[in-house]
Amino acid sequence: MNWVEIKALNKLYHTGEVKLNQTLAKSPVFKNHCNALEIKRERKSFSRKDVFIEVYEKRYLKDFEKYESFLDEEGLLKPQLRFNKKDIELLIQFKEGIADGSLLKLKRDLEEAQESVRGFSLMFFKNDKYLDGKTLLIDAINSIFGIILVDNKSQQYLYILQCHKPKLIILCENVNFLNRDKIPRENGYELWYAGGRNIPKLEYTYNIRREMSIYYSADWDKDGLEIYQLAKDKIPDLQLLHPDGIPRSIKRTDHKSHWKHPDKPELISGLKEEYYSLKDLKLIKELIINNQWITEEGNSLKTMIKNITQKD
Repeated sequence: MNWVEIKALNKLYHTGEVKLNQTLAKSPVFKNHCNALEIKRERKSFSRKDVFIEVYEKRYLKDFEKYESFLDEEGLLKPQLRFNKKDIELLIQFKEGIADGSLLKLKRDLEEAQESVRGFSLMFFKNDKYLDGKTLLIDAINSIFGIILVDNKSQQYLYILQCHKPKLIILCENVNFLNRDKIPRENGYELWYAGGRNIPKLEYTYNIRREMSIYYSADWDKDGLEIYQLAKDKIPDLQLLHPDGIPRSIKRTDHKSHWKHPDKPELISGLKEEYYSLKDLKLIKELIINNQWITEEGNSLKTMIKNITQKD
């Protein structure tokens, strides 16, 4: 249920009628109340019956007053507001946590890590892309925490995050890690970003690699590993970093990259077996069996590099 529905229910409670619009016409909440004979859908409006007054006061009134007060205090009561109920409740928790000090360490960690919009989205919402395009919600988060989450818009060029004494190169599938310079620069990691599948340019990078080892940081899903293979075709000595992040449900996160042949994990989704270690292949099969994936941003660059260099 979003703010449009929440506000409309309150208006229906106070005035007895609310105009029909596209949101309310598709609203399962309004449909349920119609089915329960508590409200009635007219040609251009909804009207309430007397029984709805008691239902509203029991189910909704207290929450509405709480939400409206919070949104008003934060300057968010705007015509374009479409926050859903869970968004509002989470923002209230953030504000209360900052006020009572329980989230001050998180605030410092977000600042220290130069956290991105997608990184924050991965922490608190159902997937890393949930906040994409939700400018008003991002602004509210920034305002409550007193921070600025790093934008995650990508450009189709080869970006390089340089450091004073580079020890190795990490080619990243996504731009997230390049937006946070502290850890790479402190550890001598030079980060490259080519722009997802836009990797043909990599065949021209031989002269700028300076004979350093080069590694690949990927989303561990079908698309991410296919991109890794395309990149390795351009850079044969490219080494895949094994993830340390937590696998996430593809279904529950509404992820768009789905494994091929889910009933035959031994086919490893049509990937090229020779591109992977036995450890990699074991993980890929487990992800396919469990219908899971591992997002690149959920990994630690330091841990992945430590594990692969110790192995070497």
